[in-house]
Amino acid sequence: MHMADALLSPAIGTTFWVGTFATIAYVSRKLKQQIDDKLIPLMGVLGAFIFAAQMINFTIPGTGSSGHLAGGMILAIILGPHAAFLVIASVVTVQALFFADGGLMALGCNIWNMGFYACFLGYPLIYKPLLGGSQRPPRIFVAALLSAIAVLQLGALSVVLQTWLSGKSELPFLTFLLLMQPIHLAIGIVEGFVTAGVINYVRSARPELLDSLVAASSKGAAYSLKKVLATFVVLAIFMGGALSWFASVYPDGLEWAITKTYGKSDLPEQSWGLARVLDKIQGKTAIFPDYRFQQKRNGAKESAAARPESPPAISVPGVIGAFLVLAIILLIGVGIRFFRR
Repeated sequence: MHMADALLSPAIGTTFWVGTFATIAYVSRKLKQQIDDKLIPLMGVLGAFIFAAQMINFTIPGTGSSGHLAGGMILAIILGPHAAFLVIASVVTVQALFFADGGLMALGCNIWNMGFYACFLGYPLIYKPLLGGSQRPPRIFVAALLSAIAVLQLGALSVVLQTWLSGKSELPFLTFLLLMQPIHLAIGIVEGFVTAGVINYVRSARPELLDSLVAASSKGAAYSLKKVLATFVVLAIFMGGALSWFASVYPDGLEWAITKTYGKSDLPEQSWGLARVLDKIQGKTAIFPDYRFQQKRNGAKESAAARPESPPAISVPGVIGAFLVLAIILLIGVGIRFFRR
């Protein structure tokens, strides 16, 4: 659900920028009371893991479409909603700035669609009530599956509403809605299975995390996160550096729905105003557009389609991106602790 700027009007893009960054300010204030030496590295490592996981598109059989993990529910369940929202915001910002994945004007919408519903609706209103006080694997599976499906449906609906409010006549509301919701239902089912698998692993390795890392820390509980941290670091490197070679070549659910509705995968870009300015900025900051090396021909940068698909061209940006997310989140965490003092 990485929206391009062409899908939005400046008014809607700016509105969600304001809403999203107000939420970031709110969760940062909350984290000043909670963040500690265990939470900071876990935030960074999970952010790197989600970044790498989002590089791997899986095919949706019989559709000609693909999907990828959003990861909001995994983050919310392990970290709690406030830290999770900050992590997903960091991941999506790195993707937009350095990989041109999603537009800068659409950044607020993309963070909102992938983070807000998971952290502040799916986790407290669906996952926790379904789980109750149980930590049994079957109960976790059901709660994770249903909450992930609901969150993906809300995110897909939000994309449709944002384009409709932006006045994009190329994407009629009802047609676009009837394509977006079913394809993201399929993606949500896969997301639910992955979420349940990750949470059940954490339950077996460090069950106290699922009882609330913040609560355990406040009680002075002594336990080590080395095994969990090492596992997610290895997974991030493996997914970004190797599994990404095998990502589906089919368009993702959003691109697929746009193509089915409009006839093309991209709407016309705005050639003036805020969108144009931000597009120029992104052109300068995106060191690995489309998660590939930039190459030059006759002094000009090649398009993503013209670049070779050799494994290093995919692996190196993936690994660098994962560690870039890790470093940025660690800096944010240390900064929050510094301002608390």
